[in-house]
Amino acid sequence: MLLLFAAVCCAAPAGNAISAYVALKTGAQDDGGIAEGGSAADIPPRMLAAYKKAVQQAGKHVPKCQGMRWPILAGIAKAESHHAVGRNIADNGDIRPKIYGVLLTGSGAGGNTTVFPDTDNGKWDGTPSAERAVGPFQFLPSTWEGVGQDAGGDKTADPHNADDAALGAAIYLCGNPARDLTKRAQLKAAIFQYNRSHEYVANVLGWIDQYTAAAKDPDLKNVTGKVRTVIEAALSQRGVPYSWGGGNAGGKSTGICCSPSGKSGASIKGFDCSGLTQYAYAKAGIRLPRTAAAQAGAGQRIPARLGTSALKPGDLVFYATAPGRDQTIYHVGIYLGGGQMVNAPRPGTVVRLDAVSAMSGFAGGARLL
Repeated sequence: MLLLFAAVCCAAPAGNAISAYVALKTGAQDDGGIAEGGSAADIPPRMLAAYKKAVQQAGKHVPKCQGMRWPILAGIAKAESHHAVGRNIADNGDIRPKIYGVLLTGSGAGGNTTVFPDTDNGKWDGTPSAERAVGPFQFLPSTWEGVGQDAGGDKTADPHNADDAALGAAIYLCGNPARDLTKRAQLKAAIFQYNRSHEYVANVLGWIDQYTAAAKDPDLKNVTGKVRTVIEAALSQRGVPYSWGGGNAGGKSTGICCSPSGKSGASIKGFDCSGLTQYAYAKAGIRLPRTAAAQAGAGQRIPARLGTSALKPGDLVFYATAPGRDQTIYHVGIYLGGGQMVNAPRPGTVVRLDAVSAMSGFAGGARLL
């Protein structure tokens, strides 16, 4: 029973599973337009520019708002319109064809069973017969009238314009009274106000975390050789979904069923924690066992009693339900330095940067390079 619990993050796959985590910068396109490599490659550049511009302008309209950042807007736009992918986005931000949601007549289309009478006589939603959401952030015309602002200087606040829509979304999420979006509870409240669905909130938070991880670039100036190869391989997988049992030296793969919490990786292509470490170390020519507990027996063991200050970039870092008993190790990450690690934390998350202190039961590390 204890050994089963110890594998909470890192399952041993049945057969030769391949795993990896999709990253975000420039690189070969794979899986839904996200590129292998490291920034938000699934976002059209013109849309990303609109998100960043909105962050800069939001303070003029909601001066007390704290913590607005482009990954928040990207998370919303990903859920609402896939960043307007497939549309033409002009230099001035106009999006064509325009993006319209279903008519909110209570017919059940799109899950809607409530009648929303028309409020704009078709000005924004193209029809006077009923209300429908518009633009890349899917505003109802009635909501847009309260938050819409001109971001581009053409004296028109247009929800079908990337810049205007992103600014409107920033203002709406900031709220009145203004929120502190650096606090997770207030960020969740802002997203819930946008769409009153807990499933929606969880989905958007996942995308925000993915884009946040992609936007961070750790300092690797003093990291060289095989250590750098391992770290860069792990970092290249930021944003790839966690998959229980997913991944090995060959890369990402669908996982297996089921984690101790009942989460299956069978339909998710990605990594669990030890699949990620296998993949990264394989890039430097080092073969690792499949589970976190087994990986603790590789290389030079760094005892937990020495603390995190004994870790060096490239080291494996372990977590156990009973520190001091390696058979209870349940998780592994790759240390970056500065108290950070590359981490595939748990089902429902993505490969990302985390503080070493983010996981419980620090159990030391192992040095293989």
